[in-house]
Amino acid sequence: MKYTTKALHTKYPKSDTFGALRTPIYQNAAFEYASSQELEDVFTGKTAGHTYSRASNPTIEELENKIKSITSSKGVVATSSGMAAISNTFFALLKSGDNIITTNKLFGHTLSFFQNTLVDFGIDVRYVDICSQDSIKNAIDEKTKVIFFETISNPELIIPNIKMLSTIAKENNLVLIADTTMTPFYLFDSKKHGIDIDVLSATKYISAGGVAVGGIIIDNGNYDWSKFQNLEKFHTKFGINAFISKLKKQTFRNIGSCLSPQNAYMLSLGLETLALRADRTKDNTKEVAYFLNDHTKVKSVNYPLLKTNPYYDEAKEYFLFPGSILTFDLEDKQSAYKFMDKLELVRRSTNIQDNKSLIIAPYHTIYSEYTDEQKRSFGLREGTLRLSVGIEDIEDLIVDLSQALEDL
Repeated sequence: MKYTTKALHTKYPKSDTFGALRTPIYQNAAFEYASSQELEDVFTGKTAGHTYSRASNPTIEELENKIKSITSSKGVVATSSGMAAISNTFFALLKSGDNIITTNKLFGHTLSFFQNTLVDFGIDVRYVDICSQDSIKNAIDEKTKVIFFETISNPELIIPNIKMLSTIAKENNLVLIADTTMTPFYLFDSKKHGIDIDVLSATKYISAGGVAVGGIIIDNGNYDWSKFQNLEKFHTKFGINAFISKLKKQTFRNIGSCLSPQNAYMLSLGLETLALRADRTKDNTKEVAYFLNDHTKVKSVNYPLLKTNPYYDEAKEYFLFPGSILTFDLEDKQSAYKFMDKLELVRRSTNIQDNKSLIIAPYHTIYSEYTDEQKRSFGLREGTLRLSVGIEDIEDLIVDLSQALEDL
């Protein structure tokens, strides 16, 4: 079965009492059992079941099972946000004294997590050119545990050589973790391309219009957890499920970053129409990119499917298409703000992959906690705008962008 059929027809393990076609919202904290022994058996893992919604919940489990079916993965954990997916993954894998390899060309809050949170737990974060094989290899030592990257960096839109990253990770017994928010599983088969763990924000494409905040952790089953010393105890007991078991029975449960049943229900609905919405944004984004690229008042346009883009070949090789985000440069901050304030359809907002088109100036907002020098080292510029293209009628989007550019 293909993506949408799986999203619509993956069956929940138990039939609904009333024959509902959709798993209900189990909006409750605790679950009762007919006997004390049954309750004990669920707590000890002898019997599958739910005890408390911080640890698991039927509505959330339905979302996880659906994604597991779509991705053919080993296990899935749904979290309260994309950042919760990232933080839980690293807290489950790492110990004080370990190091990870990544880049400083990352989403601002991910970068902040590495620079201001993870280091406080004794983790050494090593920043390299993620597109350079030599740079990555030279940073690896006996304490290195993970290589982390974004399939398409936000907002720089860098696409690394994923095949090269997978090879390096395998040669050095490292866990390869990808933030696939910009290219979720309908657009990118991470398992096929050697990714061990996916983390992504479900708030974007999956939520079908920014209606729910959530995150997803996916274990693709590519990594042999018997070789990962930090999970030795869990591998002895749970085998190939060591990572997911560590999350569910310890890290995720103890940190308490659970998704709400209401949000799980909304995200499950969003999965069913993701392909339809994504395909519409693909066509719209290409048209907008061509329009801006030809406009005399736009200094430059960054979109991987422009043939002049340095990552055009990577975009064609790895993805169904490279998402709905593009960036473009105007002369300076004043021009960028004047343009944004003239827009009538495109909304000034920080989310991406919404049904509505959204625009923001990352230099002055998402990265506002950093100095100008730091922002420039991340590849950011004052006149850069990030545009998340929605599903509006393309003619109306072009008219709105055109009228906002007129007075510059």
